[in-house]
Amino acid sequence: QVQLVESGGGLVQAGDSLRLSCAASGRTSSILQMAWFRQAPGKGRALIARITWTDGVTYYYGSIQGRFTISRDNARNRVYLQMNSLKTEDTAVYYCAADRNLSTYEYWGEGSQVTVSS
Repeated sequence: QVQLVESGGGLVQAGDSLRLSCAASGRTSSILQMAWFRQAPGKGRALIARITWTDGVTYYYGSIQGRFTISRDNARNRVYLQMNSLKTEDTAVYYCAADRNLSTYEYWGEGSQVTVSS
C-alpha cells in the first residue's frame, strides 16, 4: 500500500504562484510514476502532469503547459507541483496519484483545494 497526502493549497489571486506538495509513505519503492490531477467544479478529474519516479521524465497536459512544473524528491518521497501565473480557471481540487505499473493510478491523496480569485 502507498499513502499520499497533499498540502499547499489555498486561496490566491490571479497571477500569483503556489506550490503543492505530495508526501508518499508505505511501499514507496514500488512506485513507477506519480502524477497530479485536478477536478474543477462541475467537471471530471483530469490529468495535468506526471513524472517517472526513477529518472524524472516529465509530461504535461492541457492548458497548464509552460506555467506549471512537476518535480520529485526521491530521498524525501515527495512530488511537487509548482504553479505560476495562476488563472481563475485553475480553480480546482488537486489530487496526487501514484502508479506502480505504468497503466493505472492505484493510489490517491485526499485532494487539496486551490482557489484563484480575479
